[in-house]
Parts: sequence; structure tokens; C-alpha cells
Amino acid sequence: MAKLTKNQRLAAEKIEAGKVYTIAEAAALVKEITTTKFDASVDIDVRLGVDPRKANQMVRGVVSLPNGTGKVVRVLALCTADQEAAAKEAGADYVGLDEYIEKIKGGWTDVDVIITMPQIMGKIGALGRVLGPRGLMPNPKSGTVTMDVAKAVKEVKQGKIDFKVDKFGILHTSIGKVSFTAEQIAENAREFIDTVIKLKPAVAKGEYIKSIYLSSTMSQGIKVDPKSF
Repeated sequence: MAKLTKNQRLAAEKIEAGKVYTIAEAAALVKEITTTKFDASVDIDVRLGVDPRKANQMVRGVVSLPNGTGKVVRVLALCTADQEAAAKEAGADYVGLDEYIEKIKGGWTDVDVIITMPQIMGKIGALGRVLGPRGLMPNPKSGTVTMDVAKAVKEVKQGKIDFKVDKFGILHTSIGKVSFTAEQIAENAREFIDTVIKLKPAVAKGEYIKSIYLSSTMSQGIKVDPKSF
């Protein structure tokens, strides 16, 4: 087992063994135990009582975090000419169509989110081999295939994220930065969990939210009481 650094040891001492924290307590504590020199991301991990191998138990959705993510999100809008000006005004970093499709075919993926329109998906389908493995393929379920490109760009820039349960039944996403106040972190966490609860599959039986952990980049996980939401 690797030896803990002094900062890691001090951080570990602040977490009481076996204790389950409220989201307000965990949000404050995650700031205390983070010792990175950069502005670390704050992550939330939720284990669900679902079987993601079954289509009717897949949990996937989008949520607009009230305080944003704290990240700079690079957005590419692949749209028709009549939507380009509005997409640029909404904050899209790259706007166009055929020229960017050709760039992506050549391996360019220097963006975080791609937003497009339903009538353009035929052209984008051929890019699945490049975009799919990077999680960049636009999808109506995540709000990235829409007739209102400008609105979608604005929402993503303001903190809209999409999430999907993995094959182990776990949701993992970033909900802010350590530089946020504890209240902002807690607000974002509540909005995320509220959305997850609303997405509970009708066929899911027993305990839906099995566990919740809050952590930052390179920090220990803090167990959060689901009832605190």
C-alpha cells in the first residue's frame, strides 16, 4: 500500500470512519480535504439499485446545474446557415457544417460537446467511428440534437450536463469545482440527485439509491446520507 503524504494523512483524519454525512456537511468537508494546487473538480458517485443491462432500467438524463460546472466547455454547433449567427451569439466556440465534418473525418475532436439539428444527423452518422468512442456523438436524449441550436448552446455553456448509468449501476459526474462555496456545491448536488430520483425506472424494485459519495480530484470519497436530499 502506498504511503500517505502529510496532506493526505491530515485530510484522512478529518473524515470520521463509518460516519455518513449530510450533503451540506460533505460539501464543506470536500473543500477542507482537497490539497491540490489546481482548482480540482468536485465529483459525485451514485450507486443505483438498477440492472443497466435491461433497457427498461437504464437511467440517463440531463440536468442544468444552478451554479454551473466551473469548467470551460468548448462547443461545436453543426447547423444550417440560417442558425449560425444565433449559435455564435449564444456562445458556440465553433460554428459551421461541411468544413467541420471534414475536419472530424480527419481526426479533429478538439471540443467537449457537439450540438446539431435533426436534418443534419444523416451527415453526422458517418462520423460515429470518430465521435462515438469520445462520447461526442450528438443525441436527442441529451438535448444535443435540436431545432433550437442557440438555446442548446446557451444551456450547455451555463452548466447543463448529461449523465448515464454505467454497466455497474453507477452514475459518475462532476458537479462543480473546489473553488465553489460549500452552498454552491450542495445546491448542484441536490439538483443532480433530484433529477436522478425523477428518472427512477418504474420496474426498479427495492432500494433505488444505494449509496452516494462526494469527492474531489485525488481526494477520498465522503459518504453522503441519501436522506439528506
